[in-house]
Amino acid sequence: MMRLLFRLSLLLALLFSAGARAELNVLACEPEWGVLVEELAGDRVKVSSATLARQDPHHIQARPSLISKARRADLLVCTGAELEIGWLPLLLRKSGNGKIQPGQPGNLIVTEGVELLGKPERLDRSMGDVHTAGNPHIQMDPQLIAVVAEKLQQRLALLDPDNADFYGQKGAYFQTRWRQAAEGWKKRLQSLQGRQVIVHHNNWPYLARWLQLEQLATLEPKPGVAPTTAHLGKLLTASQKQLPDMILLADYQNDRAARWLSDKTGVPVVKLPLSVDLGGSLFELYGEVVERLLQAAR
Repeated sequence: MMRLLFRLSLLLALLFSAGARAELNVLACEPEWGVLVEELAGDRVKVSSATLARQDPHHIQARPSLISKARRADLLVCTGAELEIGWLPLLLRKSGNGKIQPGQPGNLIVTEGVELLGKPERLDRSMGDVHTAGNPHIQMDPQLIAVVAEKLQQRLALLDPDNADFYGQKGAYFQTRWRQAAEGWKKRLQSLQGRQVIVHHNNWPYLARWLQLEQLATLEPKPGVAPTTAHLGKLLTASQKQLPDMILLADYQNDRAARWLSDKTGVPVVKLPLSVDLGGSLFELYGEVVERLLQAAR
């Protein structure tokens, strides 16, 4: 009898412990925010991502599997600034999950409260795929990563107050490591200051600001419009007067136009990652960016 009571009490203790350590289900619209949640929350969360690192987050579909993930989510973390405007509203509507709707604690838009670059002074359809709130690609500035990490830590603590101290400790540890790493990356890339670049799409203004690069032009004649022969011809003519140092594009973007201009001018093409898949880290992402830029600058 005593043995049976002991087993029952042990079972109840295990069940109570499991309940106390229940995971938060987190759905990240982009994997960079998913890996940041993993850094800050460890085994207290279960993270999934709506997109992959080598996938354009502007253009995905609200597939049934993704809707299912949204339906189970306790926290949705998205870039915002209209990056996901083509699919997120539909996903939210079809999920039927009240916890992650706009304005709820389970909905975190990381660009809210951030001063974004490239906010257009005027808008009309002739301008192409312009983000009215400003450029959303803030993940390429380490200082803004630190800002987002603070927001995430606070939101995790709000949703899971029993683990608030844990999130605070993880957050402080991340901020220390991140600050030290960012100082090292900036020092290694100091020689790039003032370099001039052409970009495929305007993914890189925050990287350019951080490293003090000068962006001369884009291969796209308008945001979201594929490079045209006429536009590339104009860039070639301009490059003969002011030769850029690099042509930058995301590693998921078609490099045909960049290679054409490179063949004509001798300017190196640098394909950079914009994100990292779950299980990786933002330290790895920035480390890869640094190495590729240094290799092209030699």
